[in-house]
Amino acid sequence: MAVSRRLAVLASLTASFIWGFTFISIKVSLSALPPMSLGLARFAVAAALLAGLLAVRGRPPRLDRPDVARMAASGFVGVTAYFFFENNGILRISASEASLMTATIPVFTILAESLFQRVRLSVSKAAGAVLSVAGIGLIVAESFRISRAPVGYLYMLLAAFAWVGYGFLTQPLASRYDRLEITFWQSVFGMAGFVPFALFETPVWSAFSPVVGMNVLFLGVFGSALATVFYVTGLNVLGPGVVNVHINLIPVVSVAASFALLGERLTLLQTAGGAVVVAGVYLATRVSIRPTTSG
Repeated sequence: MAVSRRLAVLASLTASFIWGFTFISIKVSLSALPPMSLGLARFAVAAALLAGLLAVRGRPPRLDRPDVARMAASGFVGVTAYFFFENNGILRISASEASLMTATIPVFTILAESLFQRVRLSVSKAAGAVLSVAGIGLIVAESFRISRAPVGYLYMLLAAFAWVGYGFLTQPLASRYDRLEITFWQSVFGMAGFVPFALFETPVWSAFSPVVGMNVLFLGVFGSALATVFYVTGLNVLGPGVVNVHINLIPVVSVAASFALLGERLTLLQTAGGAVVVAGVYLATRVSIRPTTSG
């Protein structure tokens, strides 16, 4: 089914909005499940849901032999590696601080496109990315001042690298496979990647509660299954440069939700930075839904 650019923008922004809340759910879930065990549980839920949706549709997921290596690599990079870094990062710093590091993704994407794909960005799109990153810079300046776990930021920086790689690995697949097929196979390959690590972890079963269980279900159903389908939809139409600018909405949502649900501080500087981020995302979105011309 063909997707318009306007609908693709909506799908991409919806994915980022959902992912903003996942940082809170991860923080809560890590109280009982270690990082890789949480990843395994999360993507087991996602794979089961996606398998059910594919069964209802009545068409089994397709995977051609020439694409097995790329599909597996995208699953390992975008699921196993990304959540190894992200879960370990959130374990060490607050949910809002961890989400702030996602602002590096658009910058790394722009550099990767310029270096490896020789893509020339329009002035307006580049300005939107720069403006949104500048807003994050205001927030990060305050967060670095109060943070006592710099290694958590390193984990999140490595997660950003993994996500950029995932976007470039997935983009060619998005033009050949259904969105559900891509998300299903990546969930399966990524879930398999968690198993060797999870075997060496010990969950804190005494800390497991209905609240933790509900957050794991939210992560699997919404954070991994539905949001990834939305992200791939935007990726196929808009490309990694645009959808990864939309990712700058994640820290805005996460910082506000962390303040409301976890009691994490929301300073005046963070609020101002969030407003600048929204302005940058608006600029990038306004450009992305116009007919493509040059650059």
